[in-house]
Amino acid sequence: MSINATLLGQTIAFIIFVWCCMKFVWPPLMAAIEARQKKIADGLSSAERAKKDLDLAKANATDQLKEAKLQAAEIIEQANKRKAQIIDDAAVGAQTEREKILAQGRAELEAERHRAKEELRKQVAALAIAGAEKILARHIDQAANSDIVDKLVAEL
Repeated sequence: MSINATLLGQTIAFIIFVWCCMKFVWPPLMAAIEARQKKIADGLSSAERAKKDLDLAKANATDQLKEAKLQAAEIIEQANKRKAQIIDDAAVGAQTEREKILAQGRAELEAERHRAKEELRKQVAALAIAGAEKILARHIDQAANSDIVDKLVAEL
């Protein structure tokens, strides 16, 4: 009986050992393993969320960059339109000023021409009177001479 008793004692000791391990060692060990598994799962979940957040942030950054480029293009377009408008306004202003200066020049030219005509009329009238006086000095026929003088004055 000694081998059977030893074997039985060892089996009972082993069963007690397994029971003690199952009762006192196994639950904390399983809790530690489960806690570690939960920590790993949470870490993986956090990493996945972080990856999704990063992708979302990249997409937002890309969208904002596109929007900024569109706004910049719009600002440049508005600036070009404003530049063209300023150039057109300046051209219209210059054309208006040119017309004004030309009109002034024409008016001055017309006034000078009118003064010259008046001066010529005065000189022609003086010459006509001088010619009439010479004609009158040679001919005494007053009626014929006054007709000539009237024609000259009418022509002037």
